[in-house]
Amino acid sequence: MRLRKTAFSLLAASALLASPSWADMALATSKNCMSCHHPDRKVVGPAFKDIAKRYANEPLALAALTTKIQKGGSGVWGVVPMPANPQVSEAEAQKLAAWVLSLR
Repeated sequence: MRLRKTAFSLLAASALLASPSWADMALATSKNCMSCHHPDRKVVGPAFKDIAKRYANEPLALAALTTKIQKGGSGVWGVVPMPANPQVSEAEAQKLAAWVLSLR
């Protein structure tokens, strides 16, 4: 019985750690997104959930956010500009944008 509980716990933990949201949050952390953003609250930039809500009905949201992650932007959320992130590849930016859009 103890072995079964341990095996179940390990399986549950590995499934949780392998879920896209954990992997995507790790990517966001590694690319310094979390320095200015947080999933639930405004930091320097808007909360990721607020970004997801704003772009919820935009058909080109994924492309727009992918570009904004890489090239930066200004004027949408206030006076503080989002800097360009040349260290983020297009594939990583697209993955990050998809994750942000999933948070609404």
